Amino acid sequence: MTSFREDLEIRLKNPEFAKEYEKLTIEKELVKLIIRTRNEAGMTQKELAERTGIRQSNISRIESGSSSPRIDTLRKIAEGLGKQLVVQFK
Repeated sequence: MTSFREDLEIRLKNPEFAKEYEKLTIEKELVKLIIRTRNEAGMTQKELAERTGIRQSNISRIESGSSSPRIDTLRKIAEGLGKQLVVQFK
């Protein structure tokens, strides 16, 4: 039986799988960043919703990973957290 890491390494050799895996990894990192920044600001989802005009239920879906936010939504979240959204290509 192979371990998860070994299986993942094998699957990542498939270009299609690797592309989808990276997309998910980026989304997970984005979710973690939103949650961490909100928590560091000592803010609840409800407070962030009030600051952004985004429904709390939508913020919850974004933070749970069940919804992928659009760029304008990310901008509102960043501004509500006192931050600036910066997007760059590497």
